[in-house]
Amino acid sequence: MVMVQRQRKTTPAKPRLTADDWADAALTAIGEGGLAAVAVEPLAVRLGTTKGSFYWHFANRDALIEAALDRWAQLHTEGMISHVEAEPDVRKRIRLLFAEAITAAASGSLEVTLLATAEHPRVAAALRKVTERRLAYVAELFAGLGFPEAEARRRGLLAYSVYLGHTQLGHAVPSVVPAGEELGAYLDEGLDLLMMR
Repeated sequence: MVMVQRQRKTTPAKPRLTADDWADAALTAIGEGGLAAVAVEPLAVRLGTTKGSFYWHFANRDALIEAALDRWAQLHTEGMISHVEAEPDVRKRIRLLFAEAITAAASGSLEVTLLATAEHPRVAAALRKVTERRLAYVAELFAGLGFPEAEARRRGLLAYSVYLGHTQLGHAVPSVVPAGEELGAYLDEGLDLLMMR
């Protein structure tokens, strides 16, 4: 009698989720529904895993929110700065920074949602840290154009305020903000005014 061995079907193992995977999912949830949308079970379903994976990386929901806010700062501030720093010309770097930032903000509601929940202590701390970093960087760019330090800071604050206003308008009343080629002309005109000596 010949014994036939059956081959067992194996399913490929799912890659292990990282803390960053959970933080990214939490950021997506925040963008969609605010801090209230950060709940372990729905995020586990979204990630195709169990709550055990969450508890492997985080002690609790607050730790996940903290990690998500740190991830936001890393991706949307430090990542953006690293990206635009590759441009050697300061004027072009300023244009690239604002074009990229406005485009990124238009593709999701995360920034607007975080601004709307600024009273939450963790969000307030993250917004303060990110805003201070962004303002310092933009002021550094204006200083690179030859503006004295105090004026560079003022122009940086004005430029950042325009970005925030544009972002809020883009989400509240998208029909009033320019898009496509018109957006490029709008940015050029506004930034030319800010860079004018």
